[in-house]
Amino acid sequence: MLFIAGAIIPFSTGTSWGKFAILIPIGVPLIQTLGLPPSLVIAAILGGGVFGDHCSPISDTTCVSAIASGCNLLEHVRTQLPYAIFSGVVTLIGYFIASFIML
Repeated sequence: MLFIAGAIIPFSTGTSWGKFAILIPIGVPLIQTLGLPPSLVIAAILGGGVFGDHCSPISDTTCVSAIASGCNLLEHVRTQLPYAIFSGVVTLIGYFIASFIML
């Protein structure tokens, strides 16, 4: 859930750093209260932020890479989105499997 929330927030706001400021203070008490593996929780928060930021058409990194490559912004997003979504789904499955192994 932290990976999914971590992907939605930066996709809609265009910043992964803002999402880190929101979800890390939520994730750390979950680690302490529920006894979750810290590496798994922090990785899900950070990974979701990077994923959402990469997919967002209003992200500064997406805009800069489109400008630097001389490409239309929406065309750049459209060409990068299939790769990012595939990676995000594989990562989500990996987090799901790791959550059963690590607990």
